[in-house]
Amino acid sequence: MPDVPAQVPAPGGADDLAGACVRYLDMLRHVRRLSPRTLVNYERDLGDLRRRAQLAGAGLGGIGPQHIRAWVAALHGGGMTPRAIAARLSAWRGLFSWLGLQGLVASNPLQDVRAPRAARPLPKAISVDQAVALAAYAPQDHAPASADRRTQQTQALSLARGRAIAELLYSSGLRVSELTSLDTRYTRAPGHESAGWVDWDAAEVTVLGKGGKRRSVPVGTPAMQALRDWLALRPASSGDGGDQAALFLGPRGRRITTQRVWVELRERARAAGLPTAVHPHMLRHSFASHLLQSSGDLRGVQELLGHASIASTQIYIRLDFQHLAKVYDAAHPRAKKR
Repeated sequence: MPDVPAQVPAPGGADDLAGACVRYLDMLRHVRRLSPRTLVNYERDLGDLRRRAQLAGAGLGGIGPQHIRAWVAALHGGGMTPRAIAARLSAWRGLFSWLGLQGLVASNPLQDVRAPRAARPLPKAISVDQAVALAAYAPQDHAPASADRRTQQTQALSLARGRAIAELLYSSGLRVSELTSLDTRYTRAPGHESAGWVDWDAAEVTVLGKGGKRRSVPVGTPAMQALRDWLALRPASSGDGGDQAALFLGPRGRRITTQRVWVELRERARAAGLPTAVHPHMLRHSFASHLLQSSGDLRGVQELLGHASIASTQIYIRLDFQHLAKVYDAAHPRAKKR
């Protein structure tokens, strides 16, 4: 078991706050084992806390609710969104909760402080016809016969990968990070163990979602065929064991990145003639909205999406009602006011 970080000294000045932040981050890294990306966010948020406390002349034991409220107002006035402010407050609150458990602060100054409320925007989704057109898109003009063999292979790989990615995102509602972490099959080797993989016989993918929650999601027949077509063309990886096991490889032969998926999906949507810029999460929203419209099974959609709370899934009910309202406005003779 990893060593628990040493306790910080008794609260005093700015140095004590800096030490507390360092030790709290050590705990998050070694005990809670947060991901590197999450740790970067914590470091940024706690660094902001230290700077503001230093400017206010407030040491670890001198930070009170009045300071926190003033800093929240400054963040909001500076243009930070309520959602980003809530995330920053969560990091600060976690630090003081941990210090309270260590007996190093008498109370949590963030106990009754909340971020400004924000209207929750509806997720953006495309229509069923647009989703099908995106997945099935094939350009009319392929590489000419006069093109060299490498150019023809590169285009064939790009088309097969793009189709497989679009089909899988829409078929199974995966997050883009879940898609990029998929391996061709479950692999456990020195230096690499699959976070996600394809079960070719069961026609499903198993992924590791938010909060370390694992789930298996069915994959439709067109998506499975697109995956097989891609696998038949997939070149050998130029990377290490983790890249060699990867389902999707980028142009350089390494595991595809989330940024590359965004770029290729946007370019595919433009080439397919879709009227809106499409990103991976839009296909996840479309998967959820279309499935809920057809089945009405909110709990089932929650499980497929991997939402910890059904409240996160209920937003698609609002999206479905918005769609129905547009249909009503367009079709009903009494819908529009004169």
